[in-house]
Amino acid sequence: MTNANFIHFKFLPMSMRVLFTMVLLVFGLGYLMAMIQVWENHAGKDGNPMLSANDLMISYSGNPEGTRMESALRGSMADMLPAEKREILFDWLHKGAPQEEFESKANPILQEHCVMCHNPEANPHLPNFSNYEGVATVTAADEGMNLHTLIRVSHIHLFSITFIFFIVGYIFTHAYVRPTWVKCVLIAAPFLVLITDVASWYLTKVWDGFAWIVIISGAIMGISFAGMWFISMWQMWIGGVPAEVSEKGGQVPCIHDDN
Repeated sequence: MTNANFIHFKFLPMSMRVLFTMVLLVFGLGYLMAMIQVWENHAGKDGNPMLSANDLMISYSGNPEGTRMESALRGSMADMLPAEKREILFDWLHKGAPQEEFESKANPILQEHCVMCHNPEANPHLPNFSNYEGVATVTAADEGMNLHTLIRVSHIHLFSITFIFFIVGYIFTHAYVRPTWVKCVLIAAPFLVLITDVASWYLTKVWDGFAWIVIISGAIMGISFAGMWFISMWQMWIGGVPAEVSEKGGQVPCIHDDN
């Protein structure tokens, strides 16, 4: 037995429980939006509408059998064009995107559906589709995310996800969970798999099989987040107070003999 205690949710001031609840509600909505964004950015790149390891392999390591334009049109940009016009572009790309067919096949479609966003005036960060030279930058072999993009996304991901799980984990420390090791695993797991998740983005370029580590890491983060979220919300507002907690006025040892 140790003297290290935590205070159960039901013994916290109402204002603190309201604060915790609002934070969890916003984080829960944000996590849902993040999952939708992952789906939008990666699903369908292999031609199958479901998100798969192949989609992640293409996103990070590229697709030697396709181009950046084709990967985008099968993935996040699929809804930007009617199916029949996408097939025209795919046919042009599969021929090697010849310049002599650009004006007759590709350019009319790009002018109608794409140039409104893909031009330097609208967004200088997107490929310029107003001329063949700009389009040619995305008709080469798809090599996936470049190192610059991976580094930029990595530091954002590492800082933001750490921040989120620190707050959610701190709130969760007020939950009553036995055996204690389960509580500790839920708190620690997201931080550990966050490292394997980001590392696998780079390693997938070396071996495609690391895409499965990305999927497994994401699943563990999602399960940990959901577990801490639902347990915290349940114990704050719905569940009863365990006898051990009531007997000690909300003061419960963080670590003790669970046997």
